[in-house]
Amino acid sequence: MQRPRTLWMSVGYAVRGLSYAVTTQRNVRLHLGAGLSALALASWLEVSVAEWLVVCLTATLVLVAELLNTAVEAFVDMVSPEHREEARIIKDVAAGAVLACCASAVVVAGALLLPRLLHRLLLSS
Repeated sequence: MQRPRTLWMSVGYAVRGLSYAVTTQRNVRLHLGAGLSALALASWLEVSVAEWLVVCLTATLVLVAELLNTAVEAFVDMVSPEHREEARIIKDVAAGAVLACCASAVVVAGALLLPRLLHRLLLSS
């Protein structure tokens, strides 16, 4: 019989998974750094709370997509250790989802942050 999970056990498993991804996956660290940088830039540019939240949600979306991609790749490697075309397609589609999220994040950051950044840089020169 399976032991019932407590909320704290579930949180612990989630933290363990996040820790694994951050320590073993270069792209997770890259997206985490980019997201934190975008949030820091948004704060420095003094965007509105609503705009800061949009940047935060966008950065989180990219990180979640990368975490799901990591889980998909690990699962595919487990069930299909040999090279198979279907496994490649699954991995490529998951990576494509990350790319789509990243492209969206660049558009959002560009629209919200770039005009303010250019204004601030040009104003100070």
